[in-house]
Amino acid sequence: MIPIKVAGSDLGKIAGESRSPAATALQYLQPGALNLTALPPLSLYIHFPWCVRKCPYCDFNSHEAKGELPEKEYLDAVRLDLEQSLPMIWGRKIHTIFIGGGTPSLMSAAGLDRLMSDVRTLLSLALDAEITMEANPGTFEAERFKSYRESGINRLSIGIQSFNGAHLKALGRIHDELEALRAVEIARSTFDNFNLDLMFALPGQTLDEARRDLETALSFAPPHLSMYHLTMEPNTVFAKYPPVLPDDDTSADMQDMILEATAAAGYRHYEVSAYAREGRQAKHNLNYWQFGDYLGIGAGAHSKISFPHRVLRQARYKQPGSYIEAARRGNPVQEEHEIARGDMGFEFMLNALRLVDGFDPNLFAERTGMSISAIAKALNEAEGKGLLYRDHKLIKPTELGQRFLNDLQEMFLGA
Repeated sequence: MIPIKVAGSDLGKIAGESRSPAATALQYLQPGALNLTALPPLSLYIHFPWCVRKCPYCDFNSHEAKGELPEKEYLDAVRLDLEQSLPMIWGRKIHTIFIGGGTPSLMSAAGLDRLMSDVRTLLSLALDAEITMEANPGTFEAERFKSYRESGINRLSIGIQSFNGAHLKALGRIHDELEALRAVEIARSTFDNFNLDLMFALPGQTLDEARRDLETALSFAPPHLSMYHLTMEPNTVFAKYPPVLPDDDTSADMQDMILEATAAAGYRHYEVSAYAREGRQAKHNLNYWQFGDYLGIGAGAHSKISFPHRVLRQARYKQPGSYIEAARRGNPVQEEHEIARGDMGFEFMLNALRLVDGFDPNLFAERTGMSISAIAKALNEAEGKGLLYRDHKLIKPTELGQRFLNDLQEMFLGA
């Protein structure tokens, strides 16, 4: 973390603002201003927006690839985006990078090498930076993934979703069960750190089928597992034409099975959907849940950047063509706003309550610039309902709170 100096010129450099010390000092007097004593760790997210085919459950900013991808033009725009963002993060080190999508593994080996070269040229990376890339089993080529590794990718996140061919077809995935198995083998032989994404409560899925999917995944001894409950997100094909899903009791049985099987296999459940071997937690995702900062570049990417007295959110243009043109014009940011003081408690708790082991109350003040007393009423109410455990060193959801996480999070709206 970067300690914040009080001199106006230092604050202006950190904030990327051209202000005199006197003008900066006036900011301190504004009612409702935050007071961050240190800036959070900073991550970088890079979005690659194209897929071979959009899955019916997907609500991410992804676009079906039609013809040859404008890879060079897009990477040019990403570099411009990064260059234009630098004044906001002067002097700050990047601790993790995540290249997501879409399907980043559609990128050529040369394209990924160019992207990583641009990042290293423009940013200061921590020596032990975790650099993750998402990959689709339908795009795996052993030699290309070796090239990705040589370019600096040190962690792979593979969207398996299921090892059952019928379920993969129902989910609209472009790979079959054999390609899923082959992808994990390639990943395991190329990377010593990788994650497998699986989904459960799939259309027509039984408890035994969910168990077999998990057992297959565990047989590869992945360092990290993500287990997502399929949900019907708005503006997706599944939301418009909902398939028949397992009932609530079956879904709950699947969740219980996952908790028992992963624990027995030596995995720690550390976040709502995440399970890891010791020391293999996803550092990038942990930074999100701990309300750290992240610069998001690429089409549709979101950012959260902290300054001494405010926290800024940004969103880039979603359509790849619009994003490329906007980056060329000098501003790919479509939306930008400061997080209001009254919303800060909810924003923090929305993230931090996903952590099974909870958080130190001091983290709240460190990341929001406010006292924990700002959310005392909601904390008392949640504790009274048995959804939250707290003492002077720890705040965490109880097992009941984990089961009813949405209800627990909503208690901090307007807190």
